[in-house]
Amino acid sequence: MYGYSESGAKYQCVQDGSYWRWKPAGSSSGSNPEPTPKPTTTTPGGKPAAAKCSRAYLPLPDPRCTPGTRNPAVTQATIRTTICSPGFDAKVRPVASYLSALKVRQIAEYGYTDRRPARYQEDHLIPLLLGGSPKSVKNLWPEPMWKVKGRSAADKNAVERRLWKAVCAGDVPLARAQKAIAKDWRTAVRQAGL
Repeated sequence: MYGYSESGAKYQCVQDGSYWRWKPAGSSSGSNPEPTPKPTTTTPGGKPAAAKCSRAYLPLPDPRCTPGTRNPAVTQATIRTTICSPGFDAKVRPVASYLSALKVRQIAEYGYTDRRPARYQEDHLIPLLLGGSPKSVKNLWPEPMWKVKGRSAADKNAVERRLWKAVCAGDVPLARAQKAIAKDWRTAVRQAGL
């Protein structure tokens, strides 16, 4: 399995004795390297580790963990050749292995009791359609696929599309749409002036 660091460097998951570890892709494992311990979500006493990120904000992410970040290549001046160009989001979307590994880690960080990755989507707070950073952990979080407080991931996707259409039509400035959706997607359409 391969994955990517936040800087984009490629890593490979390799077996090291009875453990698995990440090493830079293409490098040799060397002679008898020290095994990397498996990550744990429990304390030494066996109790669950405290969550790093709070679920109290659901259906939004914890703003301390996921404040949202932008793709510097996407500006108001470049929207015609970036986000408003067909297929742009697919070109910049991170590979599935990167998103899957990050999702597993962030599910633990949020302290979700249901740890099944299929129950979450690794969501971009500022979506790729609106120039969100593709790989930054500050822009990605494990969004539950079920309804939370009457809202679902599908509801957020509809808001993303509406704002994207408005930005590409010239009805809303890019920065306003980004700021509105990063603050609270539930009120983003109104905050953007639509």
